[in-house]
Amino acid sequence: MMSLSRRAVAEEQMDAADLPAETYRQVLADLARINRITLTPRPTLGFLKRALGDRKEFSLLDVGFGQGDMLRTIAAWSERRGIRARLTGIDLNPNSETMAREATDPALPIAYRTGDYRDLPGDWDFVISSLVTHHMTPPQIDDFLRFMEARSGLGWLVNDLHRHRLAYFGFPLLARVAWLHRIVREDGQLSIARSFRPDEWRALLAAAAIPQDGTHVVRRFPFRLCVERIR
Repeated sequence: MMSLSRRAVAEEQMDAADLPAETYRQVLADLARINRITLTPRPTLGFLKRALGDRKEFSLLDVGFGQGDMLRTIAAWSERRGIRARLTGIDLNPNSETMAREATDPALPIAYRTGDYRDLPGDWDFVISSLVTHHMTPPQIDDFLRFMEARSGLGWLVNDLHRHRLAYFGFPLLARVAWLHRIVREDGQLSIARSFRPDEWRALLAAAAIPQDGTHVVRRFPFRLCVERIR
């Protein structure tokens, strides 16, 4: 039985460079489905609502967009509120761009890119990620925190998992009920074990010299741990 006292470091299967494209497609589809079931967009939309205030337009970069489901949700949310959104997604896996484009109405204000987020020019009002940082090593997270702090004008958000026993032992039951792909079932538990706890995030923020003012580590239902920074 895996101990959750320390963060797991084993690699997830979906991150394998030789994962077949069709398998990756199935994994992304099931991840998008489980994200809807577990209310993954809620913390991100709540953050944007608080951070935007009365503003009626914004630009946003989503790092590690996967199938693009978060960007599509943000686009629909913005349109309902009469807010002009300019949305960009960047992902290391070229299959993500292909699959996200297939799932996205080309009329939506979303630009998908493949590559390293650090190579992108320009700045954004917001930089966000969703269920991405648990895939990173601490040095990679340090780079990411510093990037978000330097390249976002209004704020940034890390929306990720909370390393919690109930989430860890409860996920296999949810995975069976939802008939998830084997890799999603197995990676799901490992993702929880690879995620962080509040004190660990605070240490990472301190190491990256992120100002405490306006920065919060908050728990969100169900078993989400978010790092929010609003300027």
